[in-house]
Amino acid sequence: MKKPSYTPADLNIGFVVAIAIEAKPGEEDAVGAILQGLVAPTTAEPGVKLFLPYRSPSNPASFFLYELYVDEAGWQQHQETAHFKAAIAELLPRTATRERVPFIPYFE
Repeated sequence: MKKPSYTPADLNIGFVVAIAIEAKPGEEDAVGAILQGLVAPTTAEPGVKLFLPYRSPSNPASFFLYELYVDEAGWQQHQETAHFKAAIAELLPRTATRERVPFIPYFE
């Protein structure tokens, strides 16, 4: 796995994808495990700066992912990996909602 060392300025440059996921009732822990399983292989990808999954402490069915890529091509490449495709096949049947919103830096 690569060892990134990004400065705060580096973390403001790239392509961000914010993802909100709501697990179906009874699927909360399975969704959490799938997301946790994506961390190591995703952060090892050359186009990935950060991949951070979060879980709400007040609503265990609610998850948030913050993904930071070098550029939009890095995000596209991530979606073509075997680990992404396998995780999505397991994840989607267990989710009530999944919203992905891309962002680019507003200020440089």
